[in-house]
Amino acid sequence: MTKEPKTAAAAASTDTRAKIVDALMALAAERRFEEIAIRDICAAAKVSLADFRDAFPSKGAVLAGFTRRIDRAVLSKPEEEISQEAPRERLFDVLMRRLDAMAPYREALREITAWLRRDPVAALAMNQSVVNSMRFMLEAAGIDSEGVAGAIKLQGLALAWARIVAVWLDDSEPELSKTMAELDRELTRGERAVAGVDRLDRLASPLKAVARALFDQRGRALEAFRRRPRQPDEPRDADAF
Repeated sequence: MTKEPKTAAAAASTDTRAKIVDALMALAAERRFEEIAIRDICAAAKVSLADFRDAFPSKGAVLAGFTRRIDRAVLSKPEEEISQEAPRERLFDVLMRRLDAMAPYREALREITAWLRRDPVAALAMNQSVVNSMRFMLEAAGIDSEGVAGAIKLQGLALAWARIVAVWLDDSEPELSKTMAELDRELTRGERAVAGVDRLDRLASPLKAVARALFDQRGRALEAFRRRPRQPDEPRDADAF
């Protein structure tokens, strides 16, 4: 009995968020992004300002919500379709799936991309959302994205993705041959860069282990120093330096 209201509330919240995302994307297909006010989104989505505030803190957060929608559309596809492919081919297919999921919003994305070029601060904030999405794209392709090397891979893929999307937005060919050629080039370029990063990471691994051991040793020594009995004339930590 107690679970039904919670489920209904969760469904209503999800529906509200979806309507807001749909409204923003529809408006972005019609006008400059800077000219879209939150009240305009509320009117288009037929939700109250209070509902918007409950769902999202800003227009930028609505864009992040759209990105998560695309993530889900890609990640919901059966993995069996690409499970037998090499990692590079799996990533190619995953990113093409992403473009397929974005296709209905192409005109809105054209304006949003132009807006991000006009607003570097917004572009920097949006970069983190793209990096998070690319983490899941790599996971879907079975490619590791952990550690320092993984962080470099993610940022490199996020930058490559921006270039791929720029080509895709102007690719009028039904088979998206220009987009696929650009995707192939970016993945080839990324493979070379990743190979260098992985080699550097392997070479640095012993140094990182030594540094970690020294850090742990220093931490234990410092903790032992702090726990020892203080001499009467010894300054306190705040006065030590």
